[in-house]
Amino acid sequence: MTFRLQIASPRRIIGLFLLGIFLSTSSLALSDSPIVNASAVSGDKKVGPSGLPLPRFVSFRSGEVNMRAGPGTRYPISWIYHRRRLPVEIIDEFDTWRQIRDWQGTEGWVHQSMLKGQRSMMVTGAVRTIYDDPEVTSRPVVQAEAGVIGELDSCNSNDWCQVEIKDITGWLQRSALYGSYKGEIFD
Repeated sequence: MTFRLQIASPRRIIGLFLLGIFLSTSSLALSDSPIVNASAVSGDKKVGPSGLPLPRFVSFRSGEVNMRAGPGTRYPISWIYHRRRLPVEIIDEFDTWRQIRDWQGTEGWVHQSMLKGQRSMMVTGAVRTIYDDPEVTSRPVVQAEAGVIGELDSCNSNDWCQVEIKDITGWLQRSALYGSYKGEIFD
């Protein structure tokens, strides 16, 4: 069984172009700009104003999420996501806004109401095999194409993660997915 997904969108190209124009012509005062945490970008764990660690993975609550150039509705929309449960990384917080980074490295701001703490994952690279047990010698369960989204149930110390895609559960190597940090262990 193979799952298919389309990822490319012309809206993204237009959104990035408009964002570039906005940023190059913007004369916003420095006090209106959020402060980006250098430690969040470098990968060091710290605690944000919400009391939760930064950076951290979350997923989209809605099937339509607006990413903005800054933390507020006065900032232009730079991208519209149409993928419910898409995993993203929160790298900074400002009031009720969260600065996120997607699997391609695109960064922007979304309102916290569009995010949920439930972990999800996205298959990356090429077609990946999901196994019955966390080892390549175990029985293959299903193959999933790049871009397929599923739930991320747990990850172990051997860099295997238990995933669920459309009611099919199995194990996928951490290097084959986006949604978990290298060496991160959780149940």
